Amino acid sequence: MGPQWPWPLAALLWGLLLPLTAAQEAILHASGNGTSSPSKDYCMLYNPDWTTLPSTLENATSISLMNLTVTPLCNPFDILPAGIKNKAVVVQWGTCHVLEKARIAQKGGAEALLIANNSVLFPPSGNRSEFKDVKIPIAFISLKDFKDMKQTFGSNITVQMYSPSWPNFDYTMVVIFVIAVSTVALGGYWSGLIELENLKAVTNTEDREMRRKKEEYLTFNPLTVIMFVVICCVMMVLLYFFYKWLVYVMIAIFCIASSMSLYNCLAALIRKIPCGQCKIVCCDKSIEVRLVFLSSLCIAIAIVWAVFRNEDRWAWILQDILGIAFCLNLIKTLKLPNFKSCVILLGLLLLYDVFFVFITPFITKNGESIMVELAAGPFGNNEKLPVVIRVPKLIYFSVMSVCLMPVSILGFGDIIVPGLLIAYCRRFDVLTGSSSIYFVSSTIAYAVGMTLTFVVLVLMKKGQPALLYLVPCTLITASVVAWRRKEMKKFWRGSSYQMMDHLDCATNEENPATAGEQTVQQ
Repeated sequence: MGPQWPWPLAALLWGLLLPLTAAQEAILHASGNGTSSPSKDYCMLYNPDWTTLPSTLENATSISLMNLTVTPLCNPFDILPAGIKNKAVVVQWGTCHVLEKARIAQKGGAEALLIANNSVLFPPSGNRSEFKDVKIPIAFISLKDFKDMKQTFGSNITVQMYSPSWPNFDYTMVVIFVIAVSTVALGGYWSGLIELENLKAVTNTEDREMRRKKEEYLTFNPLTVIMFVVICCVMMVLLYFFYKWLVYVMIAIFCIASSMSLYNCLAALIRKIPCGQCKIVCCDKSIEVRLVFLSSLCIAIAIVWAVFRNEDRWAWILQDILGIAFCLNLIKTLKLPNFKSCVILLGLLLLYDVFFVFITPFITKNGESIMVELAAGPFGNNEKLPVVIRVPKLIYFSVMSVCLMPVSILGFGDIIVPGLLIAYCRRFDVLTGSSSIYFVSSTIAYAVGMTLTFVVLVLMKKGQPALLYLVPCTLITASVVAWRRKEMKKFWRGSSYQMMDHLDCATNEENPATAGEQTVQQ
């Protein structure tokens, strides 16, 4: 498909990894043994369907903490000889399911189970009905926080767990909604502008042939779509088994691709500014000085993110900036030639998303879905795939500085994949002169799908594959509009062929001598 193909291919492979996720936060109050010892609060995560916590510190029970992170706690023999009775035990993520660890800890007499993971993005999940006998509280804490706890208080630590009454309104959902809808709308509109400029630039046969080659170069046909989804599945499995090596490859590719995307997006704006157009000449080639500074800025942003990517307090801002530019660039660059390709791509990726979220927990040894494992870092890996828009939750009032994490996240694929359909709708509007009806209706449908995703997320309190709601909303809406306008056949096959026929006929009338030499590929 050409030398540019690996970038959008790798991009979509990352972006389809993660479901939209939210979590229930709580406070872990730690102190040393003794009434006058200092104390410190840490953020933790828990599943309210599994565990009930008091709402105030005064009502929370004090429990002595025991470090079992050196053992997997996947069988009773992992319990230390000293025993764990009346303790809150800390273990690491991985090897077996969280609920299996909790069952073993409970049989050993433990009062609570804390999972120390490199990330606290995801609350515990799984089939709770298989572990009805598990009654002890289960929660996630950051491995970094646990190390800080040991450094601060030593080996004798007492903890209390409680969950304050947080505001019902989650502002992170609003931020993600605005980012997602704005990105697909702007990307689709930009794709339509490029299509319009290409149409205006077609003045002779040579230009049209160059335009066709360019479109084929970046176009998904049905066979390409199927091959792409197969590659996605293979890549997902490879990441699961070889994560600790491939994650660095993904980070490197993200830095390169996102910096290029950020440059493309900002350069389009800068070129609209009439001032500062001085150029430098090198090797018979000239380039604007402002674009040189812009490229340096974009590379610098990507490098700063790569160096400080694990800094929870602010690195997410750079990741979101790079991610938004990345999604925008792909939506306006990649083209689905017709609605048929849209249906195949979105339909297959919907099945792919549902399979890796809901079906794989029945296959994996620890009962977690492959997507959740990759998001959290399989088996306790420190590095995370840069495949999401992240918006951290700031906890209010007296614990404002405690729970900057966890975050609500949205995978790039939940923006890019429906965005390609919306971009096609916009190009169809341009080619047929249909007053943006397809573009506006599909964008509204995307917003409705996002809203539906948030509603289900709040009701179920569990991460959702957003494509499960976005794909039906957008495809059904586009189909209904095409059917009502009696343009389904044209919409299904794509209008670019009819437009090219029209342009060829116009050219033939101006140049009768070349009429017999011109053909239009159907």
